[in-house]
Amino acid sequence: MMNVVKVRMADLNTIGAPARIRTTGLGSCVGIVLFDVKQKVGGMAHIMLPSSEIAKDNQFLNRAKYADTAVPLLFEKMLSIGASKENIVAKLAGGSQMFQFNTSNDMLRIGPRNVEASKLALSNIGIPLIAEDTGGNIGRTIELDTQTGILHIKTANLGVKEI
Repeated sequence: MMNVVKVRMADLNTIGAPARIRTTGLGSCVGIVLFDVKQKVGGMAHIMLPSSEIAKDNQFLNRAKYADTAVPLLFEKMLSIGASKENIVAKLAGGSQMFQFNTSNDMLRIGPRNVEASKLALSNIGIPLIAEDTGGNIGRTIELDTQTGILHIKTANLGVKEI
């Protein structure tokens, strides 16, 4: 039985092969996955919100909760367990618009804003985004296999897809 590390909401973790890392309940949240293709080291963050600027008290900031702070933290943790920047690639899943609103209020577009902020954070540290399964109005569970680098995405109606 392969070891599976679970990542909760507003949390992140890293792991080396042979193991899997999983998070559940991605609605408007985004699962950010980093993978070192040579060292077979993986990391995952389950972010809830795009920007830490809205945090009331930065002294107790949960860096894993926000795209702009989770990506650099996850990257640091990847390097600390042996990953090399030039071998790291990223994949994203989630960012659904789970509810329909009859308004153009950008604050309600949490899912799409989470995806945009995640891409910006990856771009800021030079990590290439090689695959994504984002948007729509479905919930997702994702699991990274560190032996293959394949991200398995499960949805209620659509079954499992791999990116």
